[in-house]
Amino acid sequence: MNVSEVRIPHARVIAIFVALIACAAIFWLARSFTFYFDEWTFILTSPDWTWSTILEPHNVHPSMLPRLIYAAMLATVGLRSYLPYMAIVLALHATSAVLLFELVRLRAGDVIGLAFASILLVLGAGWENLLWAFQMGFVGSVACGLGMLLALEAPSSRRRMAVATALLTGSLMFSGIGLFFAVAAAVKLAATSDRRADLVWLAPVAVVLGAWFVAYGRFGAQPDPPPTPANILVLPLYTFWGLGASAAGLIGEGGKLGPPILLLALGAVGFAWWRRRPDPLALGVAVALVTFYAVTGLSRAQLGYEQSSASRYVYEGAALWMILLAGAARHLPWRGTWRPAIAACLFLAVFSSGTLLFTYTVAKTAQMQRQVADLQALAAVRSDPCLDPIGAVDPLVMPPETSPAIYYRAVDRYGDPWASMPVVDRYDFDQARTNLLVPGCK
Repeated sequence: MNVSEVRIPHARVIAIFVALIACAAIFWLARSFTFYFDEWTFILTSPDWTWSTILEPHNVHPSMLPRLIYAAMLATVGLRSYLPYMAIVLALHATSAVLLFELVRLRAGDVIGLAFASILLVLGAGWENLLWAFQMGFVGSVACGLGMLLALEAPSSRRRMAVATALLTGSLMFSGIGLFFAVAAAVKLAATSDRRADLVWLAPVAVVLGAWFVAYGRFGAQPDPPPTPANILVLPLYTFWGLGASAAGLIGEGGKLGPPILLLALGAVGFAWWRRRPDPLALGVAVALVTFYAVTGLSRAQLGYEQSSASRYVYEGAALWMILLAGAARHLPWRGTWRPAIAACLFLAVFSSGTLLFTYTVAKTAQMQRQVADLQALAAVRSDPCLDPIGAVDPLVMPPETSPAIYYRAVDRYGDPWASMPVVDRYDFDQARTNLLVPGCK
């Protein structure tokens, strides 16, 4: 008997329950968080948004759904609380975990499905996507992309293909991460002889995406420094490092441990494929995984090959890795000492990853304390005659703010929950205050 043959009663209910518990815990740990970094780009410009603005990219990514969500939230909740925004990204994260469970369950059974869903839920190496509401763009793309792949696993029908196409469109409207799920879908359908005709369903999505890129996407802001042709030379190392980081992230590791863990993961997948020819989904996911880091490297490799291990990229890579590794894990024996060994490995992976996530939560809490001090400084100097009209409160934490007047317009419209609260971080408050005032003014 192997692990894929084990049946766990009410496995789906357990997966949903674990997802709710894990996300509730993250929600509680994030209770002191507030708006940060790129979020202020949305907040400060939102009073001027038009329907055309919704179509504009954010850092080259299509961001229609994140913009619409932020527009709706700012119009209702405003800036009075960050918790509703965190609730959205965590709801998407829980959805991703449950959908991953369903995909893996089809390939490797209940045990591996629950194990991989648990790892994704507390993926410390992907902390940025779990502890920052703005990352609903990437997380939403993953949730819709996994839903699309799950829909494609069912027998072909017009209704299922319509659902898959709608989910792929949603994935692309959350962020450019949807492009790589489109790659997975295209390869899967092309590799399935009796489903190649279904590729026609992807054609309208490709046409609309191309039209959007010509009209809006190509004008998106590039990284600083911008990409150069030399990125092609760095691309193999960038891709290799990113693949290793996402594989190592499954057990809460990274850095120099990435390459050896990558070799182990490739060995496991290769051995499984040697024993049994890879199915179309495995081929699609493998191509998507490599394409993800290769395409990202074309625009980011100038920042250094280590940039491919950024937590916001590890999350997507880890989800794809688990679909691949499910094919290898399904052959694990489920007898004798194998049972406690598998349980122990799962416990260590979840514990290591969860500990890493908690560590980043503590660090993020300290970072949020600095952000709150910056917001309080902005409130404190509002009526100061020495206020610099082009004062930047904190280029490291709040770079979009380069005009206090625009910031005050936003908080007047949406609220400012921190203005009346006592200052806790006095050092950063004083530094931010100094940054906002004209030097030498009395």
